Amino acid sequence: MAFQLSAMRAIAAAAVLAFSFPALAADDPLPSWNDGPNKQAILEFVGAVTTDGGPDYVAPEDRVATFDNDGTLWSEQPMYVQLQFALDRVKALAPQHPEWKTTEPFKSVLAGDVAGIAASGKKGVLEIIGATHSGMTTDEFASIVSDWIKTAKNPKTGKLATEMIFQPMLELVNYLKDNEFEVFIVSGGGIAFMRPWTEAVYGIGPRNVVGSSVKLKYVAGDAGPSLQRLDAVDFVDDGPGKPVGIQNHIGKRPIAAFGNSDGDFEMLAWTTGGEGRRLGMIVHHDDAAREFAYDRDSHFGKLSKALDAAPTEGWHLISMKNDWTKVFPAE
Repeated sequence: MAFQLSAMRAIAAAAVLAFSFPALAADDPLPSWNDGPNKQAILEFVGAVTTDGGPDYVAPEDRVATFDNDGTLWSEQPMYVQLQFALDRVKALAPQHPEWKTTEPFKSVLAGDVAGIAASGKKGVLEIIGATHSGMTTDEFASIVSDWIKTAKNPKTGKLATEMIFQPMLELVNYLKDNEFEVFIVSGGGIAFMRPWTEAVYGIGPRNVVGSSVKLKYVAGDAGPSLQRLDAVDFVDDGPGKPVGIQNHIGKRPIAAFGNSDGDFEMLAWTTGGEGRRLGMIVHHDDAAREFAYDRDSHFGKLSKALDAAPTEGWHLISMKNDWTKVFPAE
């Protein structure tokens, strides 16, 4: 009888273990993250700031987290997605501008001359953006972007741009939202370019998007009032502009910030420089097999200054290669 009881207890214990391990796995809020210091840092941070009565507790209304977009939430290689949009727009608008065939930087765009486009520098890029992002209403621009993003493919991989979002970061966004964080995108990209699709792709609505912008003009036309997009920059939400954009748009200093490049340096510094428990993290693209490997010498998403500062500033470097079990949702 004693043997039978022992055997029954062993079977029961085995059954409990068999059912409890899958349950634990199912309850993991970050299943695409390998167990390690960075995943643990996220879990500990969220646990600390959400434990009512704890020394690091932060009220829900002050739980603000900001995410860069390009290179942080989706791939930015071999070029920024918005730049790809602008180049496609040049080609679409070319029949209306025969002078572009002989005028740089448009001549290089139409010829597919990447070196020529690069040689035009910042001035050339701004000309391309100005010509393709202005001269229409805000509603017209949103419609153009919405249609384009549905079929836009990465020129290197052939995958849809919206397929090349980072599954681990989506899990992180949802984990923070589940713990009553208000999550914002704070990007150097255009605010009007991102707003039409961020809710469908990331679950982050247009009111929670901060980005660069062009000047707008109110026009009372025969068909009703509209806002016209002008060929003039209003605000650049990059580098030192990011804390300014955060203050003007959000009105609160974040307690957590996530980026991937030197353009995010000031946002990380502004966030982690505040009082109380803080979290700053940098996505390091070191996985050439599953995505791309780049940092200091990249034309897009250069990571050098922030890479050097991370250890002394207490910013966590997320290794795409070592910290993530998967990169994209379809894997």
